[in-house]
Amino acid sequence: MPDLSQIVKAYDVRGVVPDQWDEPLSELFGAAFARVTGAAALVVGHDMRPSSPGLSRAFARGAASLGVDVTEIGLCSTDQLYFASGHLDLPGAMFTASHNPAQYNGIKMCRAGAAPVGQDTGLADIRALVEEWAETGAPEPAADPGTITQRDVLTDYAAHLRSLVDLTAIRPLKVVVDAGNGMGGHTVPTVFDGLPLELDALYFELDGTFPHHEANPLDPKNIVDLQARVRETGADLGLAFDGDADRCFVVDERGEPVAPSAITALVAARELAKHPGGTIIHNCITSWSVPEVVKENGGTPIRTRVGHSFIKAEMARTGAIFGGEHSAHYYFRDFWNADTGMLAALHVLAALGGQQQPLSHLVESYDRYAASGEINSTVADQTGRMEAVKAAYEGRKDEGIELDELDGLTITSADWWFNLRPSNTEPLLRLNVEARDRQTADRVRDEVLAQVRA
Repeated sequence: MPDLSQIVKAYDVRGVVPDQWDEPLSELFGAAFARVTGAAALVVGHDMRPSSPGLSRAFARGAASLGVDVTEIGLCSTDQLYFASGHLDLPGAMFTASHNPAQYNGIKMCRAGAAPVGQDTGLADIRALVEEWAETGAPEPAADPGTITQRDVLTDYAAHLRSLVDLTAIRPLKVVVDAGNGMGGHTVPTVFDGLPLELDALYFELDGTFPHHEANPLDPKNIVDLQARVRETGADLGLAFDGDADRCFVVDERGEPVAPSAITALVAARELAKHPGGTIIHNCITSWSVPEVVKENGGTPIRTRVGHSFIKAEMARTGAIFGGEHSAHYYFRDFWNADTGMLAALHVLAALGGQQQPLSHLVESYDRYAASGEINSTVADQTGRMEAVKAAYEGRKDEGIELDELDGLTITSADWWFNLRPSNTEPLLRLNVEARDRQTADRVRDEVLAQVRA
């Protein structure tokens, strides 16, 4: 019997193919997803990984075997699948392992309207059914099996995004896009078509073996080519998408990375101009700049835990218009509260093209503090190290130091803050530090790491 504890994560299914899961298991996941959602129909899409078409079709067969009609949208980005789920009002399944290496694959699932499926919202039930059926055999097929049909939603997806951001009057811009051989190479040409943009396409060939670099722009080594091309060509900006193109990273005209928190603040200000007084969600690792900009623009900032299920739940609860994370996930009420890096990219293009200054000047007001970036430390005893750090700062409340444990441990003073969180999947502690100046950020970083790595 397969060990599903290794592949069913907090928010999705992810593992090595065929060592940890394969097409017969995917067929059981399709049947289980159909049973748990109770839907009469669902939508399925996949990325460009070699194993994706087969796994996706097996999932569709499993769902159809229980009488569910399946719409296959074929090659797509994850946010394109969310669009299909929202637009068609159907549960959806996206076959992708995002930025993981080529031998991995996975399933991101959602209910109708792109509502997230996580451990507490159906994923644990899906796992239990798959484990049962893997042992006892596949469920009895329906007397009247469902249909499997194909539908192309790429142009509808592009039209929806373009309807949410006015790009008609922007000045001509030269933009370099690094798709990392991922799904950005599929979506960008259609979304950008007809805009006053000179597109310089890097690695747009769909290739799930990732021949040029990992499709993970969060790692600085994977945006080196993009930075160099922007500098060489005098482009106005560069955009980098991850493997399933749901996250977008930005570099300015100098080839310098723009912090996702600065993009969150920029988009928040634009969304608040459309929806005065709206609520903006940000996680506990985004910059101080974000809630400051939200308040300055008449909005209400709400701080939440890291992770899309928490962000989406809080957006649904509060009716928030937008949410952003330090990892370059951007969530929009006008996109069924789902994350779409492409829509964030359109906002950046509209903001830049709507005035004459370079991007570095435009984002200055949204990037106000010195940050460490995320620093990972391998530790044998996550709990013990966390407690040691907590003890070191707990006794300093007379210095104005505050502690909270919304997500990991956040320590805040007048001039700096840091967050220390355990990884859910690896023996790591993740540290993020921000301060009013670089010297202070470096000092606090070194103090905490000395405790973590003691």
